Amino acid sequence: MHWQGPDGLPHRIGQHIYYVAVSTAIAAAIALPVGIGLGHYGRGGLLAINIANIGRAIPSFGLIILMFLLVGFGVVPVLVALVALAIPPMVTNSYVGMQSVDPAVRQSAAALGLTRWQRLWQVELPIALPLIMAGVRTSAVQVMSTATLAAYVGLGGLGRYLIDGLAQQQLAQVVGGAIVVAILAVCTEIGLAGVQKLVQSPGLTR
Repeated sequence: MHWQGPDGLPHRIGQHIYYVAVSTAIAAAIALPVGIGLGHYGRGGLLAINIANIGRAIPSFGLIILMFLLVGFGVVPVLVALVALAIPPMVTNSYVGMQSVDPAVRQSAAALGLTRWQRLWQVELPIALPLIMAGVRTSAVQVMSTATLAAYVGLGGLGRYLIDGLAQQQLAQVVGGAIVVAILAVCTEIGLAGVQKLVQSPGLTR
């Protein structure tokens, strides 16, 4: 019964991964252009980072409850909270990654006649990509661990094992759910670390 049906482990894992994938993708679509753009132009970075870091101070559970009261039942409250959690590391790392590019490298690229867009895509981004991917990896692991809060507003995912197990005083169910979440977080860390190595420019490893 733990492997089949809507309460089965495969179904709950699928729901959990869906929450993580969608919220991480939305956060990346928002945070990476902001961080990369500010780092490229070198303006407004500290303000953006400070604003983004406010998201770290907002309790995810409190934000979920607030959005639940505002928009009602559904996946929106959960996605809003998870996106807010995922944005700060992405903005910070992408900005720092772009700012870490040696000014001499930028000047050399300009001297070779590369346009601003060519310098961004062919020179700066490949150098900054390891730090950018580190931010994405950090966000994804945090979201993977926090997505269990979806169960508090009646949604699915692995958080159901924790909430239902506590309500029914079934310690084995709670521990089992927590172990699966931990395994998924470790797999996310390892998988994205592998992706980070794959996308890293070979010239940076020489």
